[in-house]
Amino acid sequence: MHDIRQIRENPAGFDDALARRGFMGTSSAAILALDTERRALATRAQEALARRNEASKAIGKAMGSGDTATAEALKAEVAALKDTLPALEAEEKALGVKLHDLLAGIPNLPVAEVPKGADEADNVEVARWGAQRNFAFTPREHADIGPALGLDFETGAKISGARFTFLRGQMARLERALGQFMLDHQTEVNGYTECQPPLLVKDEAVFGTGQLPKFAEDLFQTSDGKWLIPTAEVSLTNSVRETILAEAELPIRMTALTPCFRSEAGSAGRDTRGFIRQHQFDKVELVTICKPEDSAAEHERMTQAAESILQALELPYRKVLLCTGDMGFTARKTFDLEVWLPGQATYREISSISNCGDFQARRMDTRFRPEGKKGTEFVHTLNGSGLAVGRTLVAVLENGQQEDGSVDLPAVLHPYMRGITRLVPGA
Repeated sequence: MHDIRQIRENPAGFDDALARRGFMGTSSAAILALDTERRALATRAQEALARRNEASKAIGKAMGSGDTATAEALKAEVAALKDTLPALEAEEKALGVKLHDLLAGIPNLPVAEVPKGADEADNVEVARWGAQRNFAFTPREHADIGPALGLDFETGAKISGARFTFLRGQMARLERALGQFMLDHQTEVNGYTECQPPLLVKDEAVFGTGQLPKFAEDLFQTSDGKWLIPTAEVSLTNSVRETILAEAELPIRMTALTPCFRSEAGSAGRDTRGFIRQHQFDKVELVTICKPEDSAAEHERMTQAAESILQALELPYRKVLLCTGDMGFTARKTFDLEVWLPGQATYREISSISNCGDFQARRMDTRFRPEGKKGTEFVHTLNGSGLAVGRTLVAVLENGQQEDGSVDLPAVLHPYMRGITRLVPGA
């Protein structure tokens, strides 16, 4: 959500930032015209209320002095103002809602270092880690390796339809092991507090983190109006909604391993084969609530926390700075981590880590009280995957595959697999 005062103070800067994002739907002129009209109505309502109060007091004085004509005129004026005020207040309220809804549909503004671009082709690679394995055979994709190991696409589709998968035996154990390892690593090594949040949330929660109203079609909604979370970011970030925090409480760093549910409405024809893009998947989410001056450093810290999982699993990856046209709605700056998939001979996104600034905090009305200062300030919020479990499973399969269809597992997973070091077809 944007601060109307900042738009008033620098409308050209606001328009330039939106143009960098490729957002042409609304200009500062349209916003400020609505704001000016609303403020004028508010002024008229205040003046009418003041005049009504003044006239009401004058009635008593006129009556006391025997000036009946003046008293009657003042009574008529007060009666007219009583009729006028509700209409003015209702009109002002309606314009306030219209302005709020207009601002709610505008994406966050990118920070200066975000490169301008239209789509993922304009993203900038920042770094690479790990050597790509040299295979003595042609590596296969996970969709070809997985079925013999317990990745059952047919049963998932039979039960639930496309983009659902049934995991069996050693494959189900591997998914559980990956999630538990990630959660342990983020809490014990990177200092995040483990949480177990609700999977169903109210309208206010998905509005607060920016999925509503613009992206309702990407979500699943229950018959009683609640929403299945597309990511634990929604529940974790909203845990501080409508709250004034003490400065000493910050930063708050939270993590959770939860199922996530996405309709994938805009992905028709993309990744229909395999385990990459599912309607239901598990993910370890990272969320930080911090002071504004700390958010840039927290963004780097969170990115490193996600990278540390890939490094521990010995999975080659690259770090990418997203361009203005590829960032999410709420982000002001985003790093993607893309893991190497030898079966596809390409890097694929496995984590997206975003600094949202005060954008979500304004939507949630989440503030903190700086020590030694008057008033409150909006917090900054950050979120990222640490990591998407299903996509990590895909990367483990493709990078650890052997010619006979077995898969060697990273050493850090061996304790979580009860000593199993290799997945074997048919086991």
